[in-house]
Amino acid sequence: MSYADSARDLFMEGCNCSQAVFAAFSPLLGLEKAQALRLAMGLGGGVGRLREVCGAVSGAAMVLGALYGGDDARDKTAAYAKVRQFADSFKEQHGAIVCRELLQKKKDEQESAKASDRDAQFYATRPCAKLVFDAAQIVEAMLREDGKLA
Repeated sequence: MSYADSARDLFMEGCNCSQAVFAAFSPLLGLEKAQALRLAMGLGGGVGRLREVCGAVSGAAMVLGALYGGDDARDKTAAYAKVRQFADSFKEQHGAIVCRELLQKKKDEQESAKASDRDAQFYATRPCAKLVFDAAQIVEAMLREDGKLA
């Protein structure tokens, strides 16, 4: 199973977008799945359901930061470059990296912090499963290109 398939499955099992992408790569990062789910939890819904940067994008940035960050925690250049490369690819596919824009919500439309119920209507009306799949697929392709995946 690909990382992208795993990410989509995690989303369909109730994980938020960030959790799904980050946890899909948890074995590669040396993390337990439960630990990865906790680390990425607050980034779902565009960071705490604020509808800012898409959770799938945030999860991907966490993966790329973990794999491309320098040995010195202050060496951020390579990770930033990879995150930008990812964001460019994601924007090319979807037109945005902002949750609100991807969901076509108005800027002043406020939502509570309460997570949405995951039912058939939720999954039918949201592009999130595809966004999660595509985000993980982009990361996977980048890692293969750089020899970080076989």
